[in-house]
Amino acid sequence: MAAITLEEVTKVYPNGFEAVHQLSLDIADGEFMVLVGPSGCGKTTALRMVAGLEDITDGILKIGDRVMNEVSARERDIAMVFQNYALYPHMTVAENIGFALRLQKLPANEIKKKVEEAALLLGLTESLGRKPGQLSGGQRQRVAMGRAIVREPSAFLMDEPLSNLDAKLRVQMRAEVARIQRRLGVATLYVTHDQVEAMTMGDRVAVINAGVLQQCDAPQALYDHPNNLFVAGFLGSPGMNLFEGALGGEGAFVLIGTQRVELPASVHAAKPALRKYADGPVVVGLRPEDLVLGGDERRPAGSGWGAFDCDVELVEALGSELLVHFVSDARALRVIGGEDDDSKGLDQGTLTKGGEGVARAEARAQVSAGARAHFLIDPLRLHFFDAATNLAISD
Repeated sequence: MAAITLEEVTKVYPNGFEAVHQLSLDIADGEFMVLVGPSGCGKTTALRMVAGLEDITDGILKIGDRVMNEVSARERDIAMVFQNYALYPHMTVAENIGFALRLQKLPANEIKKKVEEAALLLGLTESLGRKPGQLSGGQRQRVAMGRAIVREPSAFLMDEPLSNLDAKLRVQMRAEVARIQRRLGVATLYVTHDQVEAMTMGDRVAVINAGVLQQCDAPQALYDHPNNLFVAGFLGSPGMNLFEGALGGEGAFVLIGTQRVELPASVHAAKPALRKYADGPVVVGLRPEDLVLGGDERRPAGSGWGAFDCDVELVEALGSELLVHFVSDARALRVIGGEDDDSKGLDQGTLTKGGEGVARAEARAQVSAGARAHFLIDPLRLHFFDAATNLAISD
């Protein structure tokens, strides 16, 4: 077992394209670290450098106390689980799981013992005699994990291993992968573009965009305290609503479009740096669940909650809740990122033409498309960002 350390690791291809820029991460022994970002953001390249499948242009990679920059992939004592399973179709489950052990020329009885232990952990005992073609997608993914587990590596690398599964099975396998990793206690770097996977599985989540690490923290900390517009808009399903705003009255209120929300002293106490933006532009963030649908009777007494009115464009009924898509007179911000974004920093975000947004509502709420909706806002739940740098305004 060993920790994985990346110190300002950079990857530049021969054509000059910089896929990863000075990435620094510490993955503790036994930690489940998820690397998440949009397609083309550099996350798989980062994982392949850890695996030894891509050369490192600059920086240092360590596994345990050993520098791995010049160490071959075979000698890194790392096991990988891929998106496409990569199973041998002519071999049984037992033969697939034990293949690497046979290459190591371990005794047959030891191979059998390790394979059976892995199969028991993965719920594959009844399937050891079957071939991959006789298995479901979830079973095939567990076989691929079993092949990695029996090697007892220093670290696991997983490259979008659940992306080929259907939605229901993907939810089931998320829980299984996390459970197995915790039982094994091996440092794991897990790559995904699915932020729901990232939030539900990782001990910590590292958000990357355009090859640059944006933020790394515990999932709830990322959600509650995004440090820039990209993280704010990328994490969450739906993502945070982001609007052009302006602080007025020396910071006593914020205008979102023409709508005014008072900012009590408690807001400035929580975000003291906000005072520097008094009477100036800011970006205002609102999580969909922080827009409370209903009349003023739902306003807690003495809370200082503000009002936000808008026009409903679409209502999506999800059974347990409604997603209310609306338009206001504010100018909304849409976060962009990935292979089409070469800004290499925090300046991701383009203004949309109208004030589109989305709110969560109770499943039986009385709201319909084409109607005028009245929301309440707790000013303490507002997020504020610097309009020039896109960085969060907090301390």
